Amino acid sequence: MLYFNIYFLVLQAKIEKMIKHKSHYHCVYNLKYHLVLVTKYRKKCFTAEMLQRLEQICKNLCTMWEIELIEFGGEADHAHLLLDMHPNIMPSKFINNLKTVSSRLLRKEFALHLQQYYWKPTLWTRAYCLISAGGAPLDIIKTYIQNQQTPN
Repeated sequence: MLYFNIYFLVLQAKIEKMIKHKSHYHCVYNLKYHLVLVTKYRKKCFTAEMLQRLEQICKNLCTMWEIELIEFGGEADHAHLLLDMHPNIMPSKFINNLKTVSSRLLRKEFALHLQQYYWKPTLWTRAYCLISAGGAPLDIIKTYIQNQQTPN
């Protein structure tokens, strides 16, 4: 049992070194999200230039919302963002703002190109995929929680 506890203490120390926790008043957090946005009807309408512009738009909006854009990537029909958010931010509100602003700006700047894909003023599907990311694997966390010393 002693070996087991030492193993988890060492493992926990390694995990804490890999994960940078942030703090705000009485809150310590590490909230990372993987966001995937897909074009309407999964049309392959993005060019390299459009993805570069989309990345700039995302960086600007993230700065305004005090969100860290860790990574950005995309293909012809979707974009991936890895985000580090503060717990006070409602992800749904940020994503709604991001989709609205990016759609408006991209449709304005690349109107001729997008005309061949969409006849209505649209770019994104209504849906999005948001997955929490980072931290220890769930099996390690479950085992750690199961092996807590319950007070008598």
